[in-house]
Amino acid sequence: MRAVRFESAGLDAIKIVDMPDADPGPYEVRLAMRAASCNFRDLVVGSGKYPTAKFPLVPLSDGVGVVEAVGERVKRLKLGDRVCPIFAPRWLSGAPTDAVTSPALGGEIDGVLRQKMVVDEQAVVFVPEYLSDAEAATLPCAGVTAWSALVAFGRVKPGDTVLIEGTGGVSLFALQFAKLAGARVALISSSDEKLERAKALGADITLNYRDTPEWGAPIAKLTGGVDIVVETVGAATLGQALVGIKKGGRVAQVGLLSGVGASLPLHFFIPRGVSMQGIVLGGRDRFEEMVRAMTLHQVRPVVAETFGFDQLPQALGTFLPGAGLFGKIVLDITA
Repeated sequence: MRAVRFESAGLDAIKIVDMPDADPGPYEVRLAMRAASCNFRDLVVGSGKYPTAKFPLVPLSDGVGVVEAVGERVKRLKLGDRVCPIFAPRWLSGAPTDAVTSPALGGEIDGVLRQKMVVDEQAVVFVPEYLSDAEAATLPCAGVTAWSALVAFGRVKPGDTVLIEGTGGVSLFALQFAKLAGARVALISSSDEKLERAKALGADITLNYRDTPEWGAPIAKLTGGVDIVVETVGAATLGQALVGIKKGGRVAQVGLLSGVGASLPLHFFIPRGVSMQGIVLGGRDRFEEMVRAMTLHQVRPVVAETFGFDQLPQALGTFLPGAGLFGKIVLDITA
């Protein structure tokens, strides 16, 4: 089979290589992979800045495939089932612990950007029939992260106001899930064109943060204060997000795009009762919960662009500053 592999750190170290087809063990299945999708994490891994990444490495954690071979004791899956491998193969349920969150695909162990892969039968989630391969491939990291931020931690409910930063994969999943829950959504972006597209997806209030760098107070005025912030940027935006939040609000810290050295103004937490939590995806149980809700409401992920199997450098380039990302980037493994 063919696989895309980082021989070492750096986008210039990407090679298309031949790897042997592995036979599944008694409790394993072999998947014929159809599509994969990229996350900002994958650019960090490829640049050599991901502390636990080991090279050579097949990248990407998110993908979808079809079962083409099963081990002799497999009971959960059958030939022809379409499934997504989960981000951390040991994390089946419950809270994140060192024992279950590592290793993770495309980081400590080989990921999904290969024609075939062998996985434990427990380490996959069934894909809804209504989703295309490209749409299904976007679910494991960005989708589950947004679901965990809003549902598990944020406890979003009808009538809440949710603030979302940007229009990347997690942000647009969060927008869709917030609307599914009956919440009002405020979304900020540096692009008027992307704000208009976000409105078409259901955003109720939008603000261009390039035009209004101190956007926290205007957001608070427009919304009366937000209940939940899906914080995808990090140090550069956290202060303004806290200005826009109401008493008792919740900050789901998802991203670190602008760095980790944030200064926390404690008066927003005490005595205002604001809570903050770092979001670390979720296990198979949370993935399955998300899929049930998506299927009930026929939620379709936003795919920004699809690249060919051998176009990983171009795909990862969409995460660089100024690229104008709106939604998820997918690679077609069958192309």
